[in-house]
Amino acid sequence: MTPAGQLAAAIDLLSLIEADPRPADAVANHFFRTRRFIGGGDRRAVSALVWGVIRTRRHLGWWLDYAHAPQTARLLLALQALFSGQTPNKIASAFISGRYGPPPLTPAEMALLEKLSTRTLEHPDMPEPVKFEIPDWILPKLHAQFGPALAAEMAAMNEPAPLDLRVNLLKTDRDSALRALAAEGLKAERTQYSPWGLRLTNRQSVTTGKAFQEGLVEIQDEGSQLIALAVDAQPGMRVADFCAGAGGKTLAIAMGMGNKGHIIACDVSAPRLEGAIKRLRRAGVHNAEQHLLESGDKWVKRQTGKFDRVLVDAPCTGTGTWRRNPDARLHLSERDLTELTFKQAEILDRAQKLVKPGGKLVYATCSVLQDENEAQTEAFMARHPEFTPLPLEAPEALRGSAVLRLSPARNGTDGFFAAVMVRRS
Repeated sequence: MTPAGQLAAAIDLLSLIEADPRPADAVANHFFRTRRFIGGGDRRAVSALVWGVIRTRRHLGWWLDYAHAPQTARLLLALQALFSGQTPNKIASAFISGRYGPPPLTPAEMALLEKLSTRTLEHPDMPEPVKFEIPDWILPKLHAQFGPALAAEMAAMNEPAPLDLRVNLLKTDRDSALRALAAEGLKAERTQYSPWGLRLTNRQSVTTGKAFQEGLVEIQDEGSQLIALAVDAQPGMRVADFCAGAGGKTLAIAMGMGNKGHIIACDVSAPRLEGAIKRLRRAGVHNAEQHLLESGDKWVKRQTGKFDRVLVDAPCTGTGTWRRNPDARLHLSERDLTELTFKQAEILDRAQKLVKPGGKLVYATCSVLQDENEAQTEAFMARHPEFTPLPLEAPEALRGSAVLRLSPARNGTDGFFAAVMVRRS
């Protein structure tokens, strides 16, 4: 595709994302699936244009309001190019009418670019939520969590996330995995906290390579690996991953158990659990099974008090994953938070029944909000005084901490929270 063709595709994709409540990556996946003629290099170029706008959407929208201009995909992309250093004439040269290019910029659009050509993306009059690319309502909650570090955390949250891998110790070790990746031309380095982790030094394709296909490595953020470590499941134990999804943490926990004992991956979504089966097979995991949690299911009642470890990786706002899902910031509402905190409490109350006396319940989220984290666990222990908090035993680098609390600026991981609670009786 020509640059003009890439721009036209980016305008189309951004227009769809702006109009569709689904996550941007879901919209983009469908967009490219139905346009097979767009090759891999062009897909990356189009995605870079669109995600550049998404990461600065509130800034760009503020400038369009400032100039009394419409919030169109054309102008958003043009402004993004302007604030990236391109001149109005250079931008206009990409708007070429024809079979594959977008229609030329109108005189009004050109006048807008000329008017803002001496400006920068930032402006001192921008309110904090615009500067931080967050919804207005969430600002007090983030101030409460991060305090003086808020600006640094939000800046880190707006950077693209690195690609982390977890070495599968059932099949290899970290040094051997590094060599296997290097043989594919993939450069990686050891992660700071996780003893299983590797971080690629630049964005590269992993899933088509031999190391991934043979189950030597799995894609998993270092923070997510630390959640699995915090479960501290030992060989021979019975473990329940109560909100397993596609099984990322199930895989890591099973590996830590050395394939000995029994782990059950539970979820309310059959497709998600089915997606975990291939991953378990590729990883060589033999001590895991799946259980679909359905309405009226008596499984929890039958399994009461039978598990040494129960992980509740609860559905949450995902505020800790904004590096990966920057569009999620634009859609999150206070109502979403209210509904999720209610659901989290319900799940905890149900899952705790599985924990045997002396067993541990681990509550985790990929959120940075106190409402979903400390407030949730404190309320749970007030309802269930038979549970008391335990300091972390793993990972070793964070041993002794009251809870696991991770963030991009402080730890270089996604934002995560985990608390470990033991059942006394």
